[in-house]
Amino acid sequence: MAAVLEARSVTKTYEVDNNQIRAVDGVSLEICPGEFVALVGPSGSGKTTMLAMLAGLLAPTQGNVIISGRELGQMSDSERTCFRREKVGFTFQRNNLVPYLTVEENVELMLKLNNRLTKKSKEHARELLVRLGLGDRLKNLPSQLSGGQQQRVAIARALVHRPDIVLADEPTASLDTERAFQVVETFAGLIHAEDLAGIMVTHDLRMCQYADKIVQMRDGKIGRIIQDREGILAFAKAHVS
Repeated sequence: MAAVLEARSVTKTYEVDNNQIRAVDGVSLEICPGEFVALVGPSGSGKTTMLAMLAGLLAPTQGNVIISGRELGQMSDSERTCFRREKVGFTFQRNNLVPYLTVEENVELMLKLNNRLTKKSKEHARELLVRLGLGDRLKNLPSQLSGGQQQRVAIARALVHRPDIVLADEPTASLDTERAFQVVETFAGLIHAEDLAGIMVTHDLRMCQYADKIVQMRDGKIGRIIQDREGILAFAKAHVS
């Protein structure tokens, strides 16, 4: 099966006090349709920088990122923006909801931007919100929601236009334990059901039980990859407090 996303020897360096810091150091990675990957590692390991490069929000110093056969580095800024809007769904810790739009309108905004706002797509948006436990909040503004509810709206917005790949940075950061498990289980289920590729950066290693693959980063490099089901469940269980 052809990979939706490929990272080929991706490196990101920064100049700090006349020293070169390698935030990401020669990482190669492939993710296929229907595959949900947990990207984990300690603070400073490079996982959030890596996610930003995979999203096309940050350019690698070296290496290539390829999504659906298109190399991001070969695109102009405007081409990359249009491509990302159509092919990539992402949600980061700051959910960036539009404050004057309702929950339903915030999710439908991605459909409008991609010229896909139809009766059928509006129904799909509503179904996503219901599955994420927001069926009774469709007409609320972001200011009327808890932090956790706002994060779930952001997840629905990332999925609604059926992108090829969905990237999430700490999607459960503001959720209580019960809701966190529900959201990640639903998130993984939607990725599998719609045959998308998904990557989740998380500090809550218990959530890795829903992943098909665990990629551990340390010091900007991949430390190990766990992709057998027994190993994934053992890893998640080892981090239950």
